[in-house]
Amino acid sequence: MNRKVIGCIDGTETSATVCEFATWAARRMGAPLTFLHVLDRHQDVAPVSDFSGNLKLGAQEELLQKLSQLDAERGKLAQEHGRMLIDAARSRATELGVTAPEGLQRHGTLVETLGAVEDELRLAVLGRRHVGSIDNDQPVQNHRLERVIRAIHPPILATSAQYTLPENFMIAFDGSPTGRRTVERVAASPLLAGLPAHVVAAGTGAAIRDALAWARDTLAAQGFDVTTANHEGDPEKVLADYVQEHAMGLVVIGAYGHSRIRHLIIGSTTTTLLRTMPAPLLVLR
Repeated sequence: MNRKVIGCIDGTETSATVCEFATWAARRMGAPLTFLHVLDRHQDVAPVSDFSGNLKLGAQEELLQKLSQLDAERGKLAQEHGRMLIDAARSRATELGVTAPEGLQRHGTLVETLGAVEDELRLAVLGRRHVGSIDNDQPVQNHRLERVIRAIHPPILATSAQYTLPENFMIAFDGSPTGRRTVERVAASPLLAGLPAHVVAAGTGAAIRDALAWARDTLAAQGFDVTTANHEGDPEKVLADYVQEHAMGLVVIGAYGHSRIRHLIIGSTTTTLLRTMPAPLLVLR
């Protein structure tokens, strides 16, 4: 099966960026491209029965009928809006050289929908709505993205706020088995082939230096131009500082590991990584 890239668009400010990154990824991997729009049936609205408690029977029936009609009309408009989003994304992808991009509209939740097509999914592209500084404690609304990262196994590309063609990338590396598998997967994939690679670790000592040397050799064997670096400090700060200082176009990290870097994706500091990384984030499991 020729597995596909799926760009998840929802009409928010991230949709245009998702379209660009999904198109870029599909072209680099030679993969089919599908744009997905999900009509979430679990919207945060009160059920119509909540309005009926103190109403006279006739007024209640009239109100319920009006609410039902309003819900039906809202549903039709949402479907039409989704079709327009999909058509616009397909048109843009065609302009950029993708052959026959497809569209898919489903009812449910994004997690459920991606889970149902997981076997045919090569890469999911999702938008991030907010990126701030590492010292900014404002809340981040990326809960849906986090749920998808935890729920599905294919790689996920979480976009940056604006699309910029990635010209290099950084692998967040800790020397663990998961970190090594991440390096091997990057080396074997066409997605980042030919781009300068930076492998960065938080920590010092002989063990991490040996692991970085292994990562450098593994990537170089596949033709990558590799730079390695390791710095003492909190992984969040080390990685964010490196991305900013060296203008990294994309960051790669494993979703599960055996060190503090593991907690950048799962655990208490998940939103820290999603907030502080200004570059798009490729999450591998």
